[in-house]
This record gives sequence, structure tokens and C-alpha cells, in this order.
Amino acid sequence: MTYPPQDHHLSAATIERVEAHVLRCPIDTPVRTSFGVMHDRPAVFIRVIDRDGASGWGEVWCNFPSCGAEHRAALVQTVFAPLVEGQRVTHPAVLFDQLSARTAVLALQSGEHGPIAQVIAGIDLAVWDLQARRARLPLWRLLGGERDEIGVYASGLNPVGAEPIVSERLARGFDAFKLKLGFGRERDAANLKRLRGLIGPHRRLMVDANQAWDLETALEICDILEGQQLGWLEEPLRCDRPLNEWRTLSARCPVPLAAGENLANALAFEEGIVSGALKVIQPDAAKWGGISGNWPVTQAIQAAGLVYCPHYLGGGIGLLASAHLLAAAGDSGGRGLLEVDANPNPLRSLLSGSIEMPIEGRVRLGEAPGIGIEPDIAELRRAIA
Repeated sequence: MTYPPQDHHLSAATIERVEAHVLRCPIDTPVRTSFGVMHDRPAVFIRVIDRDGASGWGEVWCNFPSCGAEHRAALVQTVFAPLVEGQRVTHPAVLFDQLSARTAVLALQSGEHGPIAQVIAGIDLAVWDLQARRARLPLWRLLGGERDEIGVYASGLNPVGAEPIVSERLARGFDAFKLKLGFGRERDAANLKRLRGLIGPHRRLMVDANQAWDLETALEICDILEGQQLGWLEEPLRCDRPLNEWRTLSARCPVPLAAGENLANALAFEEGIVSGALKVIQPDAAKWGGISGNWPVTQAIQAAGLVYCPHYLGGGIGLLASAHLLAAAGDSGGRGLLEVDANPNPLRSLLSGSIEMPIEGRVRLGEAPGIGIEPDIAELRRAIA
């Protein structure tokens, strides 16, 4: 594995305790995708505490199925905490490799590759945050970044009710947006036209089909995308479709293709990078890889001349970690953007600081150690009750 730089800032830490905190926030308007609906907003926050009393925070992807948060927290407590507690860790990537190796057969036996990878990712994020706090450095700087400024875009725009959310985000300083497609040709076309009219001809607009179409349907949809000046079309096909289908669509679609949130190992990313089908690649650091697994992927994406845009749809801890990773990697000359869910979610907005209030679409992460916040779980529970 190609480890992130700045190793000289890392110090040995013995992990005393691993905590998993499950929170659920009720919402008035469900979040809809082409494959399912979220009726509340869950989060699994990981806290890793060392024997010196320092701690770091991470987050585990847990949006689906609806019981996913509790299940992943149980994996942390019953499988992973016993593997981590008592370990002496200097480089987080070494622990990432060890956890991956020690649970590889369990993942095969249980068929739980995704949840196990997601828990490892969340622990990895927490250990990197711990190391940054011990070094008294912001995470982006520990990872070798030179600038703390990144671009952001507002995502998660539903097929209905998007207009007031977009207007509110425009007023906050967002100038790039992503609309969900996959709800029928006429509805998708009308939503796309309406949103482009709302944000104007010059702001960046992307679309996400959430794996909704087969190749034939995707090719038929391409004509409604023409002329809309779209930055990318995300996951038009299922992530497990053959690469030749992605190449066929890429050759005939007027919009660059994007994917990555559902690629779950280094080989899958390597194949996606060299396929020629994708122009934008979107790893989700809370879903697979954390920072240790994603760092070499981001380097390979950029070395290939492609755009790295972190995928993210969860709480504020994982969002901040993704922001620091993008800042450290560099934002591809302003083309790389951090995904920020536009839907109401206190588990994101109460923790994500400056990311909620960009200036002309850009935010500064600052110099606070680690990811820059210290979550208060008890206060969060009171806030969402």
C-alpha cells in the first residue's frame, strides 16, 4: 500500500477503548433514491481512545437497510473492538491492513463484505483523526496537504420538493448542485429543466441515477441530458455491470460518467480508473477504505488525469474527514468537489462547521487539530430528540 505522507508526525499510540454511538434523527421529508427511501437519518460515530486519554472520531456508512446503523455498531462492539483494543498503533494504514486481513474469512463466510469494510473504514478514519490530534495538526496538513480550501456542491436533491432547498442553498453560498434521476423519462426531464432554470445557465449542475437503468434505458435517456451543460452523470448503470457496457454508454452519452461510491476494493478502483469509461471517480471513505485505503486510490485517479470527488451522504464526522482528504489530495484545479447533502440533517449540520456556509462555493477547513471538531454525543442526542 502507498501510505499517505508526513509519517514523521505519527507517534505510537496504544488503543484503550473503541466506542460506537448510534444516533437517529427524525425528518419531515423522506430522502428518496431510485432504489429506496430514508425515513430518518442514521449515523454510527466511532470514537477511538488511547491510553494517554487522546481520542479520534470516525464514521461508518449506514444508510441502508433501515436497520443498518444498529447492525454495524454491533459489529464494532462484538468483532472489531476486541481486535483493536490493546493494539499499539503508529501508522493507521498498518492497522487497516491487519483488520482487513483478520476479518477476510469472516467476510467470506458471512457474506457481510460491505458492513465489515464499512466498520474498518470508520475505525481507520478515527485512528487518523487521533494521530492528527496527537500531532496537534489539522488532518489535511498531517496528510501532506498544502491548502485547506476546497470546493463543495449540494447534493441529494429529491424528485419533488427540491426548489426551496436549492433556493436556501443558493442563499448560503453554494453554486453547484446535483439532482437525482431515475424516476421516469418525463419526470426526470421536467425536473432537470426546472432546476437548470432555477440555478441559471452558468452554475455547475450534475445528475445522479443511483444505478437506476440498464444500458438500453440509459442510452435512451441521453438525449434529455444534451444541452443542459451537466458536469457528470453519476451511476447510470449498476456498479456490477460489465465494463464494456460502461464504455459503450460513455462513447455515446453527451455527459461524462461518474461512479465510485459502490466500488469496494482497490482492484475495482483500478479497473474503473483504467477502463476509459469514467471521467469522475467518487470513493466514499466511510463506506470503504477510510483514509488508508483511499489515499492510493486518490493518487491513482489524479495520476490518470481523472477527477477525484469524494462521495458522501451521512453525518458531519465522515463529511469532515472526506473534506480533509480532498484538501490533502488537491482538488484537481478546482474540478474536484466535496459532496454535501442538501437535505435537513442535524447530525450533519451541527458538526460540519464551515462546510455548511461556503463563500462562492468554497470553504476553508482551518488549523484546528484533527477534523476540527470535538463531538458531544449527549448534546447531539438532546438536539435530535
